[in-house]
Amino acid sequence: MQRREFNQLLNDILKPHLIKDFCPNGLQVEGKNEIKTIITGVTASQALIDAAIEKNADAILVHHGFFWKGESQPITGMKKRRISALLANDINLFGYHLPLDIHPSIGNNAQLANLLGIEIETGLEPTTNSVAMKGRLKTPLTGSEFANKIASVLHREPLCSIVRDEKIQTIALCTGGGQGYIDLAAEQGIDAYLTGEASEQTIHSSREQNIDFFAAGHHATERYGVKALGELLAKDYGFEVTFIDIDNPV
Repeated sequence: MQRREFNQLLNDILKPHLIKDFCPNGLQVEGKNEIKTIITGVTASQALIDAAIEKNADAILVHHGFFWKGESQPITGMKKRRISALLANDINLFGYHLPLDIHPSIGNNAQLANLLGIEIETGLEPTTNSVAMKGRLKTPLTGSEFANKIASVLHREPLCSIVRDEKIQTIALCTGGGQGYIDLAAEQGIDAYLTGEASEQTIHSSREQNIDFFAAGHHATERYGVKALGELLAKDYGFEVTFIDIDNPV
């Protein structure tokens, strides 16, 4: 498939025009025109780029790409090395951030919910395209039981603030760095909140508002959207897709 068609296909699937973001979504670095072999991953790190070069990929598709709002604009140092490697090897870079978080089936939130037995009911925010979601555990669990399930499924121990004795029934979630939504979840009387990261004040919010909190890792909670997108591209459109997980403890 030609690059322009591929970019349009991704836009048709993820609909980036529906949500305001902190970075450009879609083609970020232009490479060869014909795309057949794709590497997917969470972040366009040098390690992922090197892996794509080794596999002679035509394109890289990630959740965390380049050119973030507020970042330093000069293309120097680490940024120069990454972009130079892409250009020298004629590899396209495509990145989709919030559109890949909120997609109702292959998005990060949806995929994480499926893995952890969460039934998403609606958005946590009073907007059409809420970044955070809320729903219920299909099987109610105590905070400790849910923490053990997270560790088993995601292969990393979550940071937890378990303040309730009762089983978790209602839960809100936002993959990645969504710790700021805990207060909104607490305001709505939700039993627990799940995200990727924690800030210092997050634990106080949990304790003082009686809401269980779980930080399961920014990287760990956002592996599954781009992986699912790649699987869809392979199954429905015949691309050769390889997901590469560059480990990150954060």
